[in-house]
Amino acid sequence: MGRKDIGFSKSRGKSKITSMPKPKGELRFSKEKTKIQIENGQNIFNWVVQILIVIIIAFVAVWYMGQRINIVDDSMKPVLTNGDVVLANRIIYNASKPKRNDIIVFKPNGNSNANYSVKRIIGLPGEEIEIRDGVVYVNGKKLKESIKTTEITDAGVAGETVKLDGDEYFVLGDNRSGSEDSRMADVGNVKRKDIYGKAWFIVSGADFGFVKH
Repeated sequence: MGRKDIGFSKSRGKSKITSMPKPKGELRFSKEKTKIQIENGQNIFNWVVQILIVIIIAFVAVWYMGQRINIVDDSMKPVLTNGDVVLANRIIYNASKPKRNDIIVFKPNGNSNANYSVKRIIGLPGEEIEIRDGVVYVNGKKLKESIKTTEITDAGVAGETVKLDGDEYFVLGDNRSGSEDSRMADVGNVKRKDIYGKAWFIVSGADFGFVKH
């Protein structure tokens, strides 16, 4: 009859029309099409996963290393000046302890309503701090500093020996003639739980770049 896709078979004297199998080329095309669809689905899935990973990394980076802190005084001059905006690294102290000379961001006296303060760590937990004749002593020894600071004209509470507890830090501003820090009762010793993070990058101002510790 000229048709290739149907055939006749005889069973018990009766003619029966049966479907002929699909050509191999058509089967191969169908399999390849299915394979391409699966691969496209996998590519889309991988693309979505990668986007989610990037979003999570960005969130973590902003939350732990991108908190913006406004500097509202010149107590850390010349390293930080009034109007600078710095990023605080929150995650660093999860892996290590705060160190001497670190510039930290904290809440004075743990007051959650107070503005963040930014100062340099001078005394570590368990140490004894004293200021005599404008000189800082740690455990009875003169503190050797390579940073540029102004003269200390007011020893404050450190005029007598200050003994730090196991979770306390003594902080000073680099501009020591114009800084409210651990010498003053309003700030006092900084407890570990009140340290928000480490100032690590200046994002605005003339000194754009990493904070010089």
